[in-house]
Amino acid sequence: MTATDLGMPGLAGVPTSDDKQSIKDYKSDQEVRWCPGCGDYVVLSIVQSFLPTLGLRRENIVFISGIGCSSRFPYYLNTYGMHSIHGRAPAIATGLAVARPDLSVWVVTGDGDALSIGGNHLIHTLRRNVNLKILLFNNRIYGLTKGQYSPTSEPGKVTKSTPMGSLDHPFNPVSLALGADATFVARTLDSDRAQLTEILTAAATHRGSAFVEIYQNCPIFNDGAFDVLKDQGEREHRLIPLSHGQPIRFGPNEEYGVVRSGLAGLDVARIDDVGDDAVIKHDATLDDPSYAFALSRLSTQDLSHTVTGIFRNVTRPTYDDQARAQLAEAAATRPPDLQALLRGKDTWTVA
Repeated sequence: MTATDLGMPGLAGVPTSDDKQSIKDYKSDQEVRWCPGCGDYVVLSIVQSFLPTLGLRRENIVFISGIGCSSRFPYYLNTYGMHSIHGRAPAIATGLAVARPDLSVWVVTGDGDALSIGGNHLIHTLRRNVNLKILLFNNRIYGLTKGQYSPTSEPGKVTKSTPMGSLDHPFNPVSLALGADATFVARTLDSDRAQLTEILTAAATHRGSAFVEIYQNCPIFNDGAFDVLKDQGEREHRLIPLSHGQPIRFGPNEEYGVVRSGLAGLDVARIDDVGDDAVIKHDATLDDPSYAFALSRLSTQDLSHTVTGIFRNVTRPTYDDQARAQLAEAAATRPPDLQALLRGKDTWTVA
């Protein structure tokens, strides 16, 4: 039986397990070492609870991380894993995905690891559409190296490395991923267990690069960064949840909606002012990423509006599938000849 038989086309070819699994099967024997109150604990618990639902063999699941607090993830999962190089986890994961189509490959990274030194690796992995899943933990700070500002820190952020306030314009990670034409892009909060589980399930079944940004609290160096998105009475006015095929409405009584604005933009309006027909229905399957990009621009750095859910989920050939097909074609039509390669027309002799 393959994952295709289970109705999970994105996991096709990855061997399944006949044994019933539980969260205990995915907890390693390593002591979890994060600061008390860190959002990583919540995400770890959700991932450990989610993995048994895939029905895969643990030896066919691999987590690869870079450097940072979130990158300790592989130690705490009873799967294969690798704590790799700063910013280079997507590159290492790409090699593994190309060489081993029988594996479900996951990357765990942070806003500093992925968007600073690892920025190029991230965007090229996404544009190539390598069949792997990237979880980016965004706490808007460097935690492991003790509180420097990160590529997602807000302007004016006072930290050890910006004592007079950050001058940098921050990344919107979802916009960045969509700009790289990623085929699956989503955002959620560490505290939203239901939505995070739903998104992880969709990401796991997606064939190609799946990018998931997770807002995650750092209680030591950036405590409360996302509290307004969790507080009763505030979150209802700020969070804009997406549900494929449904009108994009939010607010305590769903009195606000997302409407068209300008040539290709989107905006927020009171439904009483514009009418129900003006509220757009979310379509994550649009091939043109401009709609999803416009959605991503509704999210503001001050969190007055934050869009969560699956922005885009489309199908495109994957890099690893095409690479394997190319190798098979070369092997069938072009017998290997090392000497011909070494002495080909692009070589010369120095007298």
